[in-house]
Amino acid sequence: MIPDISYALTWLQSNPNIFKNITRGIERETLRITENGNMPNTDHPYSMGSALTHKWITTDFSEILLEFITPKSNDLNYSLSFLNDLHKYTNKNIENEYLWPFSFPYFMNTNCSIKLAKYGKSNIAKMKTLYRKGLKNRYGDFMNIISGVHYNFSLPINFWRKWKNIKDIKHEKHIISSEYLKIIRNYHKFGWIIPYLFGASPAIYPSFIKNKKYSIKFKKSQNGLLYLPWSTSLRLSTIGHRNHDTKKTNITFNYLQEYINFLRHATNTPSKKFKKIGLKDNLGKLKQINTNLLQMENEFYTHIRPKQIIKKNESLSDALEERGIRYIEVRSLDINPFSPIGIDKKQILFLDLFLIWCLLIDSPNMNHSEFEYCKKNWNIITLEGRKPNQKIHINNKYEKEKLITISSKIFKSLYQVAIYLDQYSYKDPYKKVCKEFSKYFEYPELTYSSKILSEILKNGIKTTGLNLAKKYKEKLISEKMTVLSDKIMHKEFISSHKKQNKIEKNDKLSFEEYLKKYT
Repeated sequence: MIPDISYALTWLQSNPNIFKNITRGIERETLRITENGNMPNTDHPYSMGSALTHKWITTDFSEILLEFITPKSNDLNYSLSFLNDLHKYTNKNIENEYLWPFSFPYFMNTNCSIKLAKYGKSNIAKMKTLYRKGLKNRYGDFMNIISGVHYNFSLPINFWRKWKNIKDIKHEKHIISSEYLKIIRNYHKFGWIIPYLFGASPAIYPSFIKNKKYSIKFKKSQNGLLYLPWSTSLRLSTIGHRNHDTKKTNITFNYLQEYINFLRHATNTPSKKFKKIGLKDNLGKLKQINTNLLQMENEFYTHIRPKQIIKKNESLSDALEERGIRYIEVRSLDINPFSPIGIDKKQILFLDLFLIWCLLIDSPNMNHSEFEYCKKNWNIITLEGRKPNQKIHINNKYEKEKLITISSKIFKSLYQVAIYLDQYSYKDPYKKVCKEFSKYFEYPELTYSSKILSEILKNGIKTTGLNLAKKYKEKLISEKMTVLSDKIMHKEFISSHKKQNKIEKNDKLSFEEYLKKYT
């Protein structure tokens, strides 16, 4: 099941320090909450800058769902310090509010009103809000405020040119895109290892699935929680943040044009389900951008996505077709409740190691049946990953093997890569995280999901979440910023509002005219 890596190791030996300039970016989502752990009825604070144009702090689905974005960097410590500073600044500026430390929100009342994110009076602002209105009508409020961490990863051009011996620049984008798709296929095949290690959403409050039908048989705790004793990440399960079944789309990530064609097909093909919602309400107000399978290309949710920097008025599919894959976006990370910023350095080091391994090992094209077996493994791990003697599918077939046996083979291969990544580091960071996380399969009680489940079964989600939120706020506001400053943040606050005003003044089309290209 585990591909041979001997050729890649020989190549690494001849190309030392080839991974020196990995470029990273982190996006962390989090809900603002009140002192009592409830949803505030407040708008995104004006003092935080314009959610439309701020470079580092914005909102996602709701006014209370913050998103922190670090600039791309090849210095991991800088990226983490930057994210830390954004959390310090925000905690100081939200007064009596806190940042919820879990992926799943806490709700006692399903009738509470969730404010859609607003971005101003411009056409693009109205479009962003309408898109979120469509998400609300398609999937419901609660699914859209599940939080996660996205990790953006790219390898330096020097690596690609040596790895693939690229001499003809004309074919460079196609070769690099093909290699990134290798990572994506292997991530779907072996990436269940990430929710096993870092999944941290094994329980939910009953209100979250009220009036919904699921075949999952939850247990109920004394404090009213629904949980699965061996679950790792309900966020990545069928009740979490997802939309389309790949069984219907037949997407397998073998070729870039295949992915581009899928995005274009999905954004231009009507959906029977979404047509039933209707395009407008009784007052003639739009309920969604369109009734297609996807309103926009970003609506396609998957564990990992190919990405390219988008220019003004350009779609992702056009950008990918024109310039190929620039980086990949890992979307399968739950909020780490044991970190004040939702992710820590050890996780990122392991992600680096794992993604590089996914590139170095072989990755044959997958047919749809093989892809479905990959999905089954993810489902097993998210719902019952820590179950004693758990088994998963091997070689994309019905045959199964013990999880601990498979993971042992993977970590042995990962460690061989870690040796080369650490050859110029006296602290051996990659070997250390490899050794540490390999133990989680032998001792499942070490996993994030096991540790947080013990805590919330004992004290409840609300109490545990509030205690952590208050603890982290106290810590963060007591610390000075290291790479940012109040002066830099104030400058961005002023700049972001000026940019928003400029966009609003420069609008020439009516919103109806602007909307035509999406309908």
